[in-house]
Amino acid sequence: MPFPNLPDKYRGISLFNGKDFWEYKKKIKRYPEILPPKGIIFTFQPNLMTFILNNYPVKKIEYVFGDFYLLEQSHGNIGICGNFGIGAPNAAILLEVFAAFGVKKFISIGTAGALQKDLELGNIVVCNRAIRDEGTSHHYLQSEKYSHPSQGLNQKIKETVEKMGLKYCFGTSWTTDAPYRETIKEIEHYKEEGVSTVDMEASAVFAVAHALKVDASAIFTISDYLGEKEWKPYFHLTDEHLQTLFKIAINTLNSI
Repeated sequence: MPFPNLPDKYRGISLFNGKDFWEYKKKIKRYPEILPPKGIIFTFQPNLMTFILNNYPVKKIEYVFGDFYLLEQSHGNIGICGNFGIGAPNAAILLEVFAAFGVKKFISIGTAGALQKDLELGNIVVCNRAIRDEGTSHHYLQSEKYSHPSQGLNQKIKETVEKMGLKYCFGTSWTTDAPYRETIKEIEHYKEEGVSTVDMEASAVFAVAHALKVDASAIFTISDYLGEKEWKPYFHLTDEHLQTLFKIAINTLNSI
């Protein structure tokens, strides 16, 4: 059986889309009366969102999925979206909605599991391609092994990280919908391929952005290890590293 079940589904015309969603919101008078920000940062960890709200002046914007804020120091040019859950479908829906609103740049930041021994807790990994082992991306693009971020946005991230004097690497990520079904055989396979990380959103974010003709990138910090004989989680030690990713994302969008 093919996936999606209807061949060439990605070529089809949707009955409704993000623009229709906003028209509906206008009709029921639940539309955010703001100009679209230049870029939006997606965050997946609630602790990071709490840190942002406690340390950055922000303006809360109503009538959007999850918690959405404008960073006041950016004069409305940078938005922050979090507390909407995790996984490819959630990220794809938000990207659809914000792209329809007029946003052109998206940076996804969060944790990822390490598959390679040379990656350490807190390392910064800029994703340069993602294996499409989730379902969402295949509804947007022809089924292939990889989806790719915006090369221009990745270059801006690279320049920003280097200007900040931080160590980083580029890496391939394996994106999956099922974190509790990351099998030993799969881990060994992707480890041998040289895949750096495993995550739950990147390949879908890249695919949806490509389909909608907007720019998207993803930056990870290492939170756990899967490349050895047992799983080694260190999520409780990632707060400071996630905060660094947030600063990278802000500085990148400010540089554009």
